[in-house]
Amino acid sequence: MKLSTKGRYGVRAMLDLAINASENHISLKSIAENQKISEHYLEQLIATLRKAGLVKSIRGAQGGYTLAYPSSQITVGAVLRALEGSLAPVDCVLEDEPYECDISTCCVTKKIWERVRDSINEVVDSITLQDLVDDYRKIHSNDGYMFYI
Repeated sequence: MKLSTKGRYGVRAMLDLAINASENHISLKSIAENQKISEHYLEQLIATLRKAGLVKSIRGAQGGYTLAYPSSQITVGAVLRALEGSLAPVDCVLEDEPYECDISTCCVTKKIWERVRDSINEVVDSITLQDLVDDYRKIHSNDGYMFYI
């Protein structure tokens, strides 16, 4: 499985929001500059994350974006699934609507793909944005360096 830029950049944007949570609302422009992501592309990602209920927006001069929940309650898995959809490696093991192929009732390899899907979900659901913030602070304490994933 290979993540698209939507997933990778979305995690970076959410981590940026988590790191800067004490500043209340962060502008899209600020996140785009910090993460070296196109502001236009980031706007699309944030809109999707907003629809998923992971980000809140405030309009106006003092407006911007903030996490909808504490960073300890948002998993990397939630962010990735909001942007990428299912993390299943093949369509026959999708969580919501698995594709039924001609050999699905006797397919031996389906068990492999289920285990891969479950392993991926277990890993990304066990990591919160707060875990990433803590790692970031350990690595970059007081050096002013901005992270890139």
